[in-house]
Amino acid sequence: MSSTAVLILMGSLFLLFGYMGVPVAFAIMAGVLVATAFTPISYQSMIGQMFHGIDAETLLAIPFFLLVGELMTSADVTQRMIRLAQVLVGHMRGGLAQVVTLFSMFFAGISGSSAADVAVLSRTIAPEMDKEGYDRGFTAALIASASTIANLIPPSIMAVVYGATGNVSIGGLFLGGVVPGVMIGIGLMIYSYFFGPTGHMKKRAKLVDIFVAARGSALPLIIPVIIMGGILTGWFTPTEAGMVACVYILVVLIPLFNPRHVLELPADFIYTGMLYALPLALVAGASAFGWMLAYLRGPDMVADSIQRYAGTDPRMIMFLLVLLFIVVGDFIDAVPAIIIFMPIINRLTQLGDINSVHMGVVIITTLVFGLITPPYGLALLIASKFVGVPFYRAMFRSFPLYIVFFFTIAFTVLFPDVVLWLPKWLLPESVGCFKNPSGAGYICP
Repeated sequence: MSSTAVLILMGSLFLLFGYMGVPVAFAIMAGVLVATAFTPISYQSMIGQMFHGIDAETLLAIPFFLLVGELMTSADVTQRMIRLAQVLVGHMRGGLAQVVTLFSMFFAGISGSSAADVAVLSRTIAPEMDKEGYDRGFTAALIASASTIANLIPPSIMAVVYGATGNVSIGGLFLGGVVPGVMIGIGLMIYSYFFGPTGHMKKRAKLVDIFVAARGSALPLIIPVIIMGGILTGWFTPTEAGMVACVYILVVLIPLFNPRHVLELPADFIYTGMLYALPLALVAGASAFGWMLAYLRGPDMVADSIQRYAGTDPRMIMFLLVLLFIVVGDFIDAVPAIIIFMPIINRLTQLGDINSVHMGVVIITTLVFGLITPPYGLALLIASKFVGVPFYRAMFRSFPLYIVFFFTIAFTVLFPDVVLWLPKWLLPESVGCFKNPSGAGYICP
């Protein structure tokens, strides 16, 4: 059987099993293992490749970031951050809709998980929006869209996976994701203000109320400072930063804000382990899928097709990759998509002489859009289930919000200097800058 036929067989089986309801990780593994039978590769080698895919120290950052989000949620520390968002923007038109987006931007700096963001917002703010007469479809669409910010503003689990798989600076990806993350947040707030439901108009909070809310949220908001401060100063790796953040919550926040929660900590650790098992299984299967894809020269076929239309123009290459990943994100979760297509991304990054951090930010921004697009739309699916609205209603109410994502993705592609401004300023070596041999400062390509 030819390489092209094996590629088609592997991809078709993966999609077939996925739409039959087989968990994504097992659908990927099944496609790979069946395809292996038509190649000279042994099954022992493919199983070894699965284990090799998860044998990366940087991936250990994921369970610690997940644990941070779970501890913050279970210990009710997030209520303080919600209160801060309410006093800051609750008086605006569509006040609770504004609170959803602003809280997502706050919480994104702590959890790095869209699923955790959806769970918190669905349990806390969604019932209040229901009482004020917000359409449930709009509520689910907004919560799902705002939750995508968690994968852009650091710490981002997608950035950890992308950096570990593509050998790209995770710190650089963290900083590069700030601009598109903030742009999506501001775009959703603008849409909610002009086109969203009015909600109940509240009085503007007094300065003393803002001060009290800020003081109550000060200790939880130190967590992003711990994570990014440690990475930027070189004190911590991303994994160590996640560990330190967990210790900070266990030693400082929980005893101070909710000491009774200490009894429930074993359940938090167990639940986090279960959450981590899901992406870890996906990483294992996707690593084998990506390896087989590279073995069958799939990246060369795709890269040659893109090169035929784009040549070596970096912007055209990235726009064609954006189109590819918009389609891919409709059917595949972001984590396996990154791992499976990383050989193609690396090939095209070299072809267009594109900065690897810039390419990573573009790909991640495109894949987070896939969290709210049908038929997969994981964040939208979870939000609609928690809010109690049919998926199709949430899907239709999310369509106008796509404009925010299209604009952000296009901006990210067209203005690399803006996207890379923070990495160049705070972590210059992450984007290829090097120390000036004849004086102070850095020289950036």
